Parts: sequence; structure tokens; C-alpha cells
Amino acid sequence: MARRYDSRTTIFSPEGRLYQVEYAMEAIGHAGTCLGILANDGVLLAAERRNTNKLLDEVSFSEKIYKLYDDMACSVAGITADANVLTHDLRLIAQSFVMSYLYQEPIPCEQIVSSLCDIKQAYTQFGGKRPFGVSLLYMGWDRHYGFQLYQSDPSGNYGGWKATCIGNNSANAVSMLKQEYKEGETNLQEALALSIKVLSKTLDMTKLTPDKVELATLTRENGKTKIRVLGFPEVDKLITVYNEEQAKIEAEKKKEAEKKKASS
Repeated sequence: MARRYDSRTTIFSPEGRLYQVEYAMEAIGHAGTCLGILANDGVLLAAERRNTNKLLDEVSFSEKIYKLYDDMACSVAGITADANVLTHDLRLIAQSFVMSYLYQEPIPCEQIVSSLCDIKQAYTQFGGKRPFGVSLLYMGWDRHYGFQLYQSDPSGNYGGWKATCIGNNSANAVSMLKQEYKEGETNLQEALALSIKVLSKTLDMTKLTPDKVELATLTRENGKTKIRVLGFPEVDKLITVYNEEQAKIEAEKKKEAEKKKASS
């Protein structure tokens, strides 16, 4: 039945569904995991690296995390080629706002997200186009609302989040974030530890390694926004600390199990 209605982006099914948009969402569901956490003193983006070929010449800012302008960066899950087009549009929107004689200030975070979502929504409405097969997480700061975290989908829908995840196993990651995230009490260091914990339990790999993860933070220092991608040694240290804590927990569980056996 779906075949009658999925040949065009602009055709609604009898149930009111746009199958091409749902197919785009399905493509994102199989992409690398990306999660974002809003802390009291900054914002964190974490992403799964899938292209780990040693022969690859990595000259870009990051594989999954893109700097848009001084106060904002984003992470992507889905088709990388589509992501390159959208991040280029985001940078143009940001620079056009700054260069305008009317504003001459950095664009507010929500405004740049909303502007891109208008473009993405158009690709679900006009014939001869397909939706972009990519979802984005945005972290940013502006003088109106401070630190912010947004997510946008191929449909053009977007929303603000305290902590969220997109990509593969995102449902399990969001479930963990609901349990572990403490609103108003989480600082950036705790958010980094939480991101490692969530990724280690949701990624499809036996052991989490620094070359499989990208972490980026957005903070404010001396009145300026600082966006920093963590290096391998820092990521490795976070993973090591997590593994040590897990080893302690497992050792305590074994001791308790042995005590129960002895008492019984």
C-alpha cells in the first residue's frame, strides 16, 4: 500500500503520513550516535566516529562536529553529504546576520535553527526534491538565553533540550539520560562522565576507545565563547576513569554475592 504514496515527497498517504520523511528518519536511526547534554557551566556534544581508517587524512575541524560560528557548533547523524550542505547553509545564515547593517551582532541560537528548519521543511513540500537525510544537534550561547541545546529533524521540526540523543540506539540513550541527568545540578565535568557512560552502554562495540568517540564542549571564558574538541588523551582519561569505576562496582557486587552465599 505504501508504494502508491512514497514515489513523491508531496503525496500524503490516507493516514496522513509522508513516507519520504519517515524514510529519512529511518536513515538517521541507522547512523552514528550523537548526544548532547546541557550543563550549568556549558554544553556538551558527543558523537560516535565510524570512519576510523588510519590512512584517512583528517584535516577538517572534526568528523561529526562542525563549528558554525564563534558562539555555536553542531553535531550530525545521517548522510554526511547532506550534512555538509546544511552546515554550509548555517554558516551563510550566521555570517549574513552579522554582516547586516541592521543587526551587526551574532545571530541568536534559536533563530539560526529556525532559519535552517524553514529550508528543510521546504524540501518536504515541493516536488522534485527529497528531504535531507540528517538530523542535527546544536549547542550554542547567546546573550538572550545563555547556554542552549537544540535538535532538528528532516521534517523541519526542532526543539530545545536539556539532554537528548539521535542516531543508532538513541531510544536506549535517551532512557538512560532521563534516569541519570539531574536538572540544575549537572556541571560540565559530570556531563562528560555521563556522556562516556551512556555511549559505552549504547554503542554497538565491545569496548569504548578514544578513536571511536568525539567530544566537544562549549563554555564561556573572559566574556568569550570557547568551543573545544577534546583530544585523544583527554577522551582516553575519561574512558579510563569510567572503566575503573565500573570495575569497583563489579568487585563490590561480587563481594556481596559471596557474603550471601556464605550466610546461606
